[in-house]
Amino acid sequence: MTIVRISLQVLLVATSFFMILLILLHKGRGGGLSDMFGGGVSSSLGSSGVAERNLNRFTIIMALLWTLMVVMLGLIERFDAA
Repeated sequence: MTIVRISLQVLLVATSFFMILLILLHKGRGGGLSDMFGGGVSSSLGSSGVAERNLNRFTIIMALLWTLMVVMLGLIERFDAA
């Protein structure tokens, strides 16, 4: 069970960093962190509806995977301690 726990913890950390990156890539409402990283480039990419929708879908999928890993780690901790 230790290998499963360690692999889930590594995946949780990796998806956490990836979620931060995805959230920062979203189009800001103006003057936020998303404008810090290349304002001209992000505005041309952000104006595309398809790109924004795909980014939203990918962010939601990653958030669901992150939540699933948190729940699985919680279940492992709960039943492994008993």
